[in-house]
Amino acid sequence: MGDDILYEKAKQKAFRFLLVRSRSTKELRSKLKEKGFEEGVVNDVIDSLLELKYLDDEAFAEGWARNLAVNRLWGNRKIEISLREKGISRELIETAIVRVRKEISEKEAIQKLVEKKCGKSIASEADAEFISPKEKRRLIQNLMSRSFPLELIFDVLSSLEGEYFDDRG
Repeated sequence: MGDDILYEKAKQKAFRFLLVRSRSTKELRSKLKEKGFEEGVVNDVIDSLLELKYLDDEAFAEGWARNLAVNRLWGNRKIEISLREKGISRELIETAIVRVRKEISEKEAIQKLVEKKCGKSIASEADAEFISPKEKRRLIQNLMSRSFPLELIFDVLSSLEGEYFDDRG
């Protein structure tokens, strides 16, 4: 009887965690353990939630990857690292990234970021035709911090020469 009460408490806590945001199996397991629930109870709750489809690492991976790729405009490497930290398998990570990149490629994400950053820069300097080499370096550093491949960054920037950048910068 005591186990049933603990199981129900753990299950209710799990539902509250899932109401805040969707979580991976590993994340939810860690959260329940942090709250002091025993391994056996945690396993029973996780098994139950998996069976009821409240936990689905494949759907979680795709949703998380979509958020990072589309909304936050992150590169594949950074998305992969984030998903790995959440306990998602390499296979599910690769599948999620492939699916999400059908919506927005890394190249398109870089272009959006460049337009966003350069548009603000150009608007703030009414008399400037192009952004400065210093601003271009900052932009490259920002794109690298989002884990876009350097070669792709340079490809996109070179295709925009004359639009935002002076080809001498």
